[in-house]
Amino acid sequence: MNLERRDFLKVLSAGALTAGNVTSVFADIRKTLSPNAVGILYDGTICIGCKACEAACKQYNDMPPESGSLEKAYGVNDIWDDTSDISEKTLNKIKLFEHGDASVRNREENGFAFVKRACMHCVDPDCVSACPVTALTKNETTGIVEYNKDACIGCRYCMVACPYNVPKFEYAKAIPEIVKCEMCGHRQVVGDIPACCEFCPTGASVFGKVTDLLKEAHKRIDLAVGSSYDYPMRNLDSGDTSPKTVASYINYIYGEREGGGTQYLLLSAIPFTKLGLPEVSETSSASKSEGLQHGIYKGMVAPIALLGGLLYGAYQTTKNENSEG
Repeated sequence: MNLERRDFLKVLSAGALTAGNVTSVFADIRKTLSPNAVGILYDGTICIGCKACEAACKQYNDMPPESGSLEKAYGVNDIWDDTSDISEKTLNKIKLFEHGDASVRNREENGFAFVKRACMHCVDPDCVSACPVTALTKNETTGIVEYNKDACIGCRYCMVACPYNVPKFEYAKAIPEIVKCEMCGHRQVVGDIPACCEFCPTGASVFGKVTDLLKEAHKRIDLAVGSSYDYPMRNLDSGDTSPKTVASYINYIYGEREGGGTQYLLLSAIPFTKLGLPEVSETSSASKSEGLQHGIYKGMVAPIALLGGLLYGAYQTTKNENSEG
């Protein structure tokens, strides 16, 4: 069958019906922070790399020990944090930055610093948008990105979508699941806080409302280098503090704007790209993809119009062929 040029243009015009709607949808699709959203502020300048947060996370989330390369290299058994990054067995990870002789803490040149890797709990999470079965959802009150193993089909789209490479898959299990930090939601429902914050001995990880954590982070950045500051411990609202000397912060809060914002915020004296954190645009991929999808498929107008155009073209072509025959 041959589709005449005039009919072909009619088909194309049907597909263009939604062009005016797509751009206007983007702003509506972008999600905003819940007023009661909770999060974690990690301050790398006061972290001592003790990994108490890793141990507590494993204990209170029933995570198994890691083993692998170090065990093989040195013949040491049962190394619980052998992995170099978060994995299906390790939900948060303290990593070390070193440069040159690493002689001075919190200095980029010839210095060292720590950074904590964990789920960012994005305000507008790409993993939630990519999941086709709502196995990943965002809690409407706390904002925590939660996982439902019973809904998961193992497609691993969330792993591809996440710009921070957070969700992990249990490849070695017969009935695998996606694994990620859920900010100890099971502890929060009984009035406790995330284990990584509860057992941090320096206050490097502190829990609280995201809006309050942002104020605290901006306050620290404005502190005079070398002055003393009473750093909150564990829970921002607990009133428990510990005095420490203020380091020279990078004038940036990682997570305040990345991908539309996150509920896990980081402060550091070292540029975040040097710590292995990715550069992420201020607009999430989810808002773009959902805006496009919602614009095209809203009310199913565009697909119906396109199908109608194709059917019309096929009808006209068949009609012409029959008349010629």
